[in-house]
Amino acid sequence: MIDIDKTVESIKKAIRKAERMVGVEISQVIVGIVSNQITLENCHGVVAINSDTSDISDQDVWNVLDAAQVAPLQPEREIISLIPHQFVVDGFSGITDPRGMSGIKLEVEGSLVTGSKTILHNTLRCVERAGLDIAEIVLQPLAEASVTMTEDDKEFGTALINVGAGTTTVSVFDQGKLLATCSIPVGGENITKDLSLGLNTSTANAEKVKLEHGYAFYEDASQDEVFSVDVIGSDKQQHFNQLEIADIIEARLEEIFVLAQDELKRIGIKNLPGGFILTGGTMAMPGAIDLAAQVLGEHVRLAMPDYIGVRDPAYTTAVGLIQYAYNLQELEGSSFEDESYDYEEEVQPVKKAKPSKPKKSDEEKVTTKMKNFFGAFFE
Repeated sequence: MIDIDKTVESIKKAIRKAERMVGVEISQVIVGIVSNQITLENCHGVVAINSDTSDISDQDVWNVLDAAQVAPLQPEREIISLIPHQFVVDGFSGITDPRGMSGIKLEVEGSLVTGSKTILHNTLRCVERAGLDIAEIVLQPLAEASVTMTEDDKEFGTALINVGAGTTTVSVFDQGKLLATCSIPVGGENITKDLSLGLNTSTANAEKVKLEHGYAFYEDASQDEVFSVDVIGSDKQQHFNQLEIADIIEARLEEIFVLAQDELKRIGIKNLPGGFILTGGTMAMPGAIDLAAQVLGEHVRLAMPDYIGVRDPAYTTAVGLIQYAYNLQELEGSSFEDESYDYEEEVQPVKKAKPSKPKKSDEEKVTTKMKNFFGAFFE
């Protein structure tokens, strides 16, 4: 993020477009934090169960999650969120949701997601300047995994690669948790720029060619599929075939996969029994999975949301943010309409307010409609 005003205007533009599509006024948003802005740190919290009956309540879960966030941080870092890996009740581990159980001591083991205070607050300030409330902050790899990976994928050691427009995210899951995540500053936009240079045409025309005729695996591309492209700066056209642009596309996409492998080596990942799961808009291109299998040398598969209207890898992050935030709210026993973050008043790590607020009618609160939509969406 370089220009605050342009970022705010981009957010407003996206919200207006979304409102026209769904016919609902949007006042709250879920903010996704990308991998290159964060670090993961192990954490542990323990509290005495606060109940006469020793039954674990929502309040006990809130208390232990808060206790796990009491950790020393460097001045420039801030806690973004907590990823609970398991709860422990009186020494019994492996519990995913302890509410309703009886016990004396409640513990949580997890990972603290911390990020640069400057980057985080500038990002959130842009959202608030766009007139929006922040309902939840979610680490994007976790969101993407919620709609692309099974529990077995996360348990056995699997890499999730999201090839987006401007960046490629590589996230490794093992033993049920996010082990590591990193970003590579190369993505689908680089393929478009390569085509623009190679075909001597504008980036807009190059993007159109990529979407309509692009093929990522040179061996399977067709020499018979011929198309014309406007030459930049003139009224002339040139003719190309799919095989010619596949040569350009394959070179850049192969580089992306090699860079992903290099990142895995850098962080010490040598064995991935679960293989690779690929997603992101770029992976929708024909031949992309075949190329990935050849370069990565492991079994690979394409993943995307399995919901009507969004069955496209380009929507993985957006749908994942909704899915993950909804599941998180269910665990915390709260809802989107009850609470939101306020980053203007505090610079300290922000925790959501726990006291419940008076309920408003559906007519008063548009977010009630959105909450019901989320519930129906994931049932």
